[in-house]
Amino acid sequence: MLLLARSAPLRCSILPGGRVVGVDMTDEMLGKARATASRMGLSNVEFRKGIIEDMPIQDGWTDVVISNGVINLCADKRAVFGEIFRVLQPGGRLQFADIANGRPVPEAAIRNIDLWTA
Repeated sequence: MLLLARSAPLRCSILPGGRVVGVDMTDEMLGKARATASRMGLSNVEFRKGIIEDMPIQDGWTDVVISNGVINLCADKRAVFGEIFRVLQPGGRLQFADIANGRPVPEAAIRNIDLWTA
């Protein structure tokens, strides 16, 4: 799940009138996220189905993009960062935590789904 926030200060709370949009490509994760937001009574949060390489977000909409363990799952990192910067407002912020590996991943590891989902 990739989160985008508008009018969000760094303390991770949303200002009055602010919005948070989560983007994920799976119905299961979107369902879980919507259920959690509903239980928490969050009315300024919405979730959209999409992929990080082609987000359903207008240009320059967000102040902040937060990604945790999403970028490493994408094959085209240049496209991912291009799309992130497309949706960020000038001066916007990207916060991400991910796995970095400067060497090619062996084909056997790529095909072992347990290594990517454990």
